[in-house]
Amino acid sequence: MSVCSRVRRQQLLMEADGYLDLGMLSWEEWQLPQPIRDRLADRALTCLDRLDAKDAQRAEAQFLRGRAHQAKSEFQRAVRFLRTASRQDPKNLDVYLSLGWCYKRLGKLELAIRALENALDVDNSQAILYYNLACYWSLAGNIGLSLSYLGRALQMNGAYRDMIATEPDFDPVRSHPEFLMLTSVVV
Repeated sequence: MSVCSRVRRQQLLMEADGYLDLGMLSWEEWQLPQPIRDRLADRALTCLDRLDAKDAQRAEAQFLRGRAHQAKSEFQRAVRFLRTASRQDPKNLDVYLSLGWCYKRLGKLELAIRALENALDVDNSQAILYYNLACYWSLAGNIGLSLSYLGRALQMNGAYRDMIATEPDFDPVRSHPEFLMLTSVVV
């Protein structure tokens, strides 16, 4: 592959990633409306469509294509690309996080949990994995595992404590005495 081809590939991938980063921006009080996120995701897909056939099949391109469909709330389509990316690059934690996100929204909690447990097998030092697993186990009705994972996430990164009050995924366990004890600890 020529230097020009590599540079062009990197430019297209970075451009697609940039559109997706813009589209997925969200803060507590502000999130881009879905039509704007859709347009940014479509621009990312257009960039990815400009890759040559071989580059389009690489893990990074498959991951970005999955993220674009995730941004468009096309979760089933996203899963197809994300699964390909996870097979090609099984150490990429972001792929597993996106897979979990999509599976959760498809109502497939067992697969969402499995995706994040696979991520833990790759790297168990990321608090976001434990926090998301706590959310998914809460939704699945397993209070013990939800609290165990939440406790680990808070131990690793106390900043997650600020998100708990507004996290609807914890509604199924919110009134449980152990949940109240864990989340009321003053640090």
